[in-house]
Amino acid sequence: MASGLMASGLGAGLGGGLGGALGSAAEAAANSAESAENLIGIDEVQRSLNRSRASVYRYTNTDPRNLNPAFNPRKLNPEYRSDQKEPLMFHPNEVARFARDVLRIKEVTVEVLNSPSTATQQLLGSILEELRAIRGLLSSSGTTSDLDARREQHDQARPAA
Repeated sequence: MASGLMASGLGAGLGGGLGGALGSAAEAAANSAESAENLIGIDEVQRSLNRSRASVYRYTNTDPRNLNPAFNPRKLNPEYRSDQKEPLMFHPNEVARFARDVLRIKEVTVEVLNSPSTATQQLLGSILEELRAIRGLLSSSGTTSDLDARREQHDQARPAA
């Protein structure tokens, strides 16, 4: 089996260097966007397996009563879905496994190419750059001690209830 995978997400290091909850939220969003980009839909599976759309749906491990059925080695297993209306998405390695093990295709190559940069990705990138700049300014100026002093002064000025 020759399984090639060409993919890259929003960019290397997205979310790195941000601290606290904001950093972990940015990293989680970047990781989910990267993992979503690496998944392929029914059309790509159809092209890579050289099968009709109907046969790809026949191969797929789905059940109308169970949103995420257990792994079936004789079927093409889609990725986890949280809603019945979400489209079926497949990991390229799963498509390659199915082609090799079930369909007995000798040479399997699954490629995931970069999608063109969307306006959302560009906006997220610019927001991330601004957050990094703000974080750099805050850490270099030492304003956290000034804020703590003001907070203590404000707390002392308020009468206790």
